[in-house]
Amino acid sequence: MSDLATTAANSYAPPVNRLLSLGEPRRNESRDYAALGILAEAVPELIRMAIDEALNDGPQKNKLVWAPVHAWRALGQVLADGHPRAPEAIAPLLALFQRADDSDDWVMSDLPEALALIGAPAIEPIANYLADTTHGEWARVTAADTLGHIGQAHPELRAECVARLAKQLEKFTDQPETVNTFVISALWDLRAVEALPAIEQAFAAGRVDESVNGDWEDVQIHFGLKQRRTQPRKPNSLSEINRQMAETREEIEAYKRENADLRETIATMEAIVPAVEGSADNSEWIIPEPYIAPPKVGRNDPCPCGSGKKYKKCCGA
Repeated sequence: MSDLATTAANSYAPPVNRLLSLGEPRRNESRDYAALGILAEAVPELIRMAIDEALNDGPQKNKLVWAPVHAWRALGQVLADGHPRAPEAIAPLLALFQRADDSDDWVMSDLPEALALIGAPAIEPIANYLADTTHGEWARVTAADTLGHIGQAHPELRAECVARLAKQLEKFTDQPETVNTFVISALWDLRAVEALPAIEQAFAAGRVDESVNGDWEDVQIHFGLKQRRTQPRKPNSLSEINRQMAETREEIEAYKRENADLRETIATMEAIVPAVEGSADNSEWIIPEPYIAPPKVGRNDPCPCGSGKKYKKCCGA
């Protein structure tokens, strides 16, 4: 047993220790953690497991690293519908958002859904986290996404979530383009027509990455304000990437064609050489020596044979 497995096995008591053996969860999996005996009294242990650095940073091939995901999913279920213990869990879970800046995909994509189950008690601390400029861009993006999930999971909370997101978007000049873009994405998913003035201003100021949800015209079409595009799209970061990829593909195809021609030439030569070498009569393949005419000798010149006589009296007689 590895050191991580030994430590984890000795650190968590039943029923929370059952999460250590579940392994990688499926996306959008609906597991009933209460069926494992995990109820409200397990909240402190679930929090400890969710933020356990040894588990979160363990070897990717070790199934124990998935225990924190199960822990925060279980917390979402236990604390759903405004459980009185929700506040003590929200802050530690929010602290995990910083892992999004290290490209932790599960924190970015799965933790918002778990926090959304908590509902109303989570809105204020998440909105405050989003507004805090000391946090990294992707951590704040995760906070914005979480507000969007809360608004979708709890229709009665939608208006408040939209208001919080729109208020944050109004600061578009003072925050990273990435944050603006994904605040708009959350509003997009909530179909927040009431936030369109703030969205339009952010686009007009050029403070939105148009490769994510498109440009202002795409937004208008999404919200039903227009039926179709009337203007061509401007180049954006995605179109530039696509252009570069297209150029790279063309270069690869040209390289393949050149190498195909070279391979064909080599194959032809390899077929010719054995045929020539194995031929009984290969005179037709012999390249003749060039003829070099001997120098002309005058009749009165010394004979080139070296006899000392004149050419006409010797070899030229």
